[in-house]
Amino acid sequence: MTAPNGHPKHDHPYETADRAGRAMLARMTSGASLNAAAAAWADWASHLARAPGRQMELAERAMRNGAKLAAHASGLTRDDPPFRPRAEDHRFSHPGWSTPPFSLWQQAFLAAQDWWDAAAEPARGTDPHNSDRVAFMARQMLDVLSPSNMPLTNPEILQETVRTGGGNLMQGMRHLAEDIRAQATATPAAAPGGFAVGRNLAVTGGQVVFRNELFELIQYAPRTEKVHPEPVLIVPAWIMKYYILDLSPENSLIAYLVEQGFTVFAMSWVNPSADYRDVSLDDYRRDGVMAALDTVGKVMPGQKIHACGYCLGGTILSIAAATMARDGDDRLGSITLLAAQTDFTEAGELMLFLDESQVAFLEDMMWDQGYLAQEQMAGAFRALRDEDLVWTRAVGRYLMGKEDEAFDITVWNADATRMPAKMHSDYLRALFLDNRLTSGRFAVEGRVIALKDIRAPMFVIGTEKDHIAPWHSVYKVALFTQNELTFVLTKGGHNGGILSEPGHKGRHYRIGCRTPETRYTDPDSWYARHPATEGSWWPEWARWLAGKTGPAEAAPPAMGAPDAGLPPLCPAPGTYVFMK
Repeated sequence: MTAPNGHPKHDHPYETADRAGRAMLARMTSGASLNAAAAAWADWASHLARAPGRQMELAERAMRNGAKLAAHASGLTRDDPPFRPRAEDHRFSHPGWSTPPFSLWQQAFLAAQDWWDAAAEPARGTDPHNSDRVAFMARQMLDVLSPSNMPLTNPEILQETVRTGGGNLMQGMRHLAEDIRAQATATPAAAPGGFAVGRNLAVTGGQVVFRNELFELIQYAPRTEKVHPEPVLIVPAWIMKYYILDLSPENSLIAYLVEQGFTVFAMSWVNPSADYRDVSLDDYRRDGVMAALDTVGKVMPGQKIHACGYCLGGTILSIAAATMARDGDDRLGSITLLAAQTDFTEAGELMLFLDESQVAFLEDMMWDQGYLAQEQMAGAFRALRDEDLVWTRAVGRYLMGKEDEAFDITVWNADATRMPAKMHSDYLRALFLDNRLTSGRFAVEGRVIALKDIRAPMFVIGTEKDHIAPWHSVYKVALFTQNELTFVLTKGGHNGGILSEPGHKGRHYRIGCRTPETRYTDPDSWYARHPATEGSWWPEWARWLAGKTGPAEAAPPAMGAPDAGLPPLCPAPGTYVFMK
């Protein structure tokens, strides 16, 4: 039952029965492989069992933590509490946590958390990936038991219950009933704050000038009398709707570019159904990125195109650019990568969910469904920050009776898309598991490509607190290219660091440029050599683009290219963005 490439023959009836069974189990576990979890625990426990010194160290830590906790409980010490929450953990910020008995419950939880942090460190011989997974699963289990989740052990909930006479709990029950009903009927919740695409989200004016089965291409209307002669094409990630870059009018990166005199095009990906199950990663390159480049070239013939890719869009843009360089296609004037990875050896916390067992499990689920569903992807992202995205929200909504806060980015975050089975499998295996792109093993149309062939200058953005595309990983593009490269490290996370419009308080960035003759600098040395500059990185990018595209002295182009068979089809934001 094994094919020549080492993968199972999926048309065999026995294998089909096995896959159907695994797909059913995958739905019950939201795609998490029980085998992968069990293997991680077994590896960790077996190596710990053969390390008596490590066992004694952990026993000593447990006794020391217990002694600190007892001293704190008895009041024999007037020092600060012995255990403190992590800097990003805001569950215990209420002043009530500093008073007994709540302080004791908090300290007991933090003492257990401290012990598990130490226990999950790998013993000699343990696979570090398994140790990281054990640490993650231990943190998940502890977060379930946090005293902040219980009405009788959380001072903030008790205070609110007294203040409202229990009204918070009644309102929380109504919220819970609403959410259960919405989940059971698959009815999407109404967007908070009256946010709606086309009304106050994704409202930059323009026209859809091209549409195929994978994407719509939006050309944005000019807002200046003169424009730069060369266009900008934005390639967003297909895992979410494109309008993260055209969110509210005040933080729209697309609107900002248009206001600076750039002619901007943006791709809006389809939300695929099961009919797209056999669409591949290369289909997204050929019928997506390359088709968009072809269309922009017809609207503005003879001009270089400045392509910008965000997250997965940056990865597929890098693949397309390397393929174009290999084949002598020089249409790209520059390449901008926003929080996009090209090397996946340090791909961050998402690697906790990826190994052969996990990917095979996901493939069986996608084989059955035809795609990876929105809620199955969203669950993995929520798990990475469950204390904020799961438990803090649950406490606020169901026990404090609060409505979800209305933010444009939270509305966008809930508006995810599905991913075709074959494409997602290609992506996970070729890039995350095998890291073929930077190891000289990624082939396009039967021939290997290399990032070092790219000659167009690059502008690369990393964000300081990115847990999806860590900035050290994003920076590694400098190791595999030989072109002019400007790297920017900005404050914020994967999305917040990109949405860093001028005037946004508390923002800073670091910037440095490498020429083709410059020797490689490791990321930590680069960080030490480039001081922080206060403000937004957007003006830096606009100046850089202006230097590559030429002065804004040209008349704006027409919308679409009717003479080339590309008349405007409908107003922005198009139709694909509304697909559920």
